[in-house]
Order: sequence, then structure tokens, then C-alpha cells
Amino acid sequence: MAAVKGAAATLTRTLFWPGLFTLLGVAALVGLGVWQLNRLAWKEALIAAVAARASAPPVAAPDEADWFQLDPSEYEYRRVSAAGTFDYAHQVFVFRTLENPRGRYGGPGYLVLTPLQLANGATIIVNRGFVPSADRSAFLAGSPPDARPVNVTGLMRASEPRNWFTPADDPARGDWFTRDPGAIATALKLERVAPFTIDADAGPDRDALPEGGETILAFPNNHFSYALTWFATALALAGVFIAYAFQSRREVLAAHGA
Repeated sequence: MAAVKGAAATLTRTLFWPGLFTLLGVAALVGLGVWQLNRLAWKEALIAAVAARASAPPVAAPDEADWFQLDPSEYEYRRVSAAGTFDYAHQVFVFRTLENPRGRYGGPGYLVLTPLQLANGATIIVNRGFVPSADRSAFLAGSPPDARPVNVTGLMRASEPRNWFTPADDPARGDWFTRDPGAIATALKLERVAPFTIDADAGPDRDALPEGGETILAFPNNHFSYALTWFATALALAGVFIAYAFQSRREVLAAHGA
């Protein structure tokens, strides 16, 4: 009996810290798996909302009075229309690599962002589409097309966020890397500019530049596989501890002659 009690005490001491860390590790891994499942639900809802907004008939772009009360999560990818006149003298080019183009053109190039002056004097910056790097010079300010009224139909987009790898914009050199209407308006001294942009739809001529209709509407959705990975890792960790516990039990019992 004394040998059994001694073996139990020794086994408890042997397994306490490994067991505690295993418990914490399993809890953390399961928590990460649950978080990924929550992200999966969020992503599926986002994909459904984007698909519905992007395929809906266009509605009028929001009034200027409402611009700064808009919630990007409520309007992102909404199909809208707006009428005005393009201000080609304040056109900017945002570097972009188009990897999976829907149209003829792709690879490294630029998004052509042109201010659309509305009848009331306010401005919405329109992403008219993509041009390959070799064709950029044809769209530089200096030889703009006729400034005739146009009607633009496309998708509302929130200001593009930066990450650690985004180069700094250099307006003086014409080097832009973000679709940020606020920064563009400040650099070009434009007033009454919408805090969103419009990605123009593709035109009837798919060979024409800029190439509209290139908004990315496909979103990676690997959250379920990530969740399975976290749960499987938690299970494996628990299995390793159980195997360790059985091995330790045999060794302790043998050492105590129990």
C-alpha cells in the first residue's frame, strides 16, 4: 500500500506541469479553431453580401450630405451610378499588378483614377480601369479627351488600407500605390471629394483602355481548413500527453515495485 501511495504521489508530481501546459495548449488550440469557425461564418456572409451588391441593378450614388456618415461595411461593392464630367488634368495612376484579368490586359500596370465632377461641384474619384505599364503615357495629363458629360456605373469602394509592405505614395513623382481618395484629394488640392471611389464597369469594347470591370470579387476562404488544423493539433497534443502519462505511470510503478 505504501508503494502504491508513493507511486501515486510521484506520478502526480511528474505529470502536474506537463499536464497543466497540455491543458492550456489544448484550450488555446481549440479556441483558435472556434475563432476560425467564427471567421468562416463571417467570410461566407461577406461573400454573399458582395455577390448580392455587385449583381444588383445600379442605384444613384449617395448624396454629398451623407458621404461622411457612410459605413464602408454597408456600402462596399454596392453598384451605383453617377453623372458628371471627368477632370483629366487631375488624373492619377495607382500601380497594380493584375494577375487574373477578366479582359485582354494584365500584368504590371496602373489603375487610372480620374476625378468625376458632379453637377453640384462635388467630386467622386473614379477608377476607370487598368492600363498596362507600356500604355500609361497615352493617359498622362496634357492631351485629355473631350470633357463631355458622362454617366459612370460601377462598384463603390472604401479607401484602400495600407500594410507593412505597401510603398509610400510619392505624389510629386506621380507614384501612387494606394487607392486612397483622401490622400489624392489632399495632394491635388481638391475639395468636396467623396471618401469612397467607384470602380467603373467594363465598357462594351473589351479591347479599349482603361480596362474596366477588373474589381476583385473572389475572396480566399480557407477558414474551415484552418479550423480543422487547429482542432487536429489540439487532439495530437492531447494524445502525446496521454502517451507520456501512460509511459510515466509504467516507469513510476516499476521504480516503486508497485
